[in-house]
Amino acid sequence: MAFSADAAAFQVQERLKGLYRLVHDIEEERIRSEHNLNNITKAHEKINQEEKVSPYYQQKLKGLYSAAVADAEQEEELIRSALTKVNEIRSIRNERRIQARNAGNKETIRRGALMKMLQSSAQTLPLWVGKLGEKAPALCGAVPAEPTYIAKMGDMVAALVKGAEEEENWILAEVVQFNAATNKYEVDDIDEEQKDRHILSRRRVVPLPLMRANPETDPHALFPKGSIVMALYPQTTCFYKAIVNQLPTSSTEEYEVLFEDPSYADGYSPPLTVAQRYVISIKDKKGKSQT
Repeated sequence: MAFSADAAAFQVQERLKGLYRLVHDIEEERIRSEHNLNNITKAHEKINQEEKVSPYYQQKLKGLYSAAVADAEQEEELIRSALTKVNEIRSIRNERRIQARNAGNKETIRRGALMKMLQSSAQTLPLWVGKLGEKAPALCGAVPAEPTYIAKMGDMVAALVKGAEEEENWILAEVVQFNAATNKYEVDDIDEEQKDRHILSRRRVVPLPLMRANPETDPHALFPKGSIVMALYPQTTCFYKAIVNQLPTSSTEEYEVLFEDPSYADGYSPPLTVAQRYVISIKDKKGKSQT
């Protein structure tokens, strides 16, 4: 959906108003839930004093717990609605950025600012919060994309490109478009100092995660320790081969990896941290996954 600047601003404001109301509703629901939980605690204290569970308290607790479950479900629904509003705002702003770029109004970003932007993009990547028993979907953390998946315009990808001396490197790039007729992507190097646009086959393009995985609830959606991966080297826009040394233990933590580096005696760099967004399955030079 294309937005004019005014229309986009209006759409964002409408969603911010909705988000403001939802935050208030969440707080009210939380207060109501806390009141119910306090009543459950008091009922248990009374039972402990009497050292038995009378039929009255059996019924009372059953009602209180049922109400607590309903409160929690309502709070979850409100939080999910609020997160949907946040994601809609992100999408509208991203659409406007793409429109500006396509219109030739691309803003020049200095390298220091670009590094901060990439870090912020990784930190604010939506966190996957599944329902009970629900598995993390494709492009959440280490879960790969479906074989038929096509990255969308504006998505960040790792792209295998040839340099000035014909050497090949995996770089951080942004999808300009996908041509279904030729089965090729058109991507821009994210490093504006290069100002390069590349036309690449699908096997030379790897979509980056669209969501973070929570190690506490979805550890299967993370690369195991010892995995060989491609990771974005800190303060650069290039991916290099690395070994996962430590996994994140919370949703805000990053991987700790060891990059292949022949300048060190053991062939690996000291431990460095890389966000989930920039750690992907290792590929060989032909773009095939390695196990």
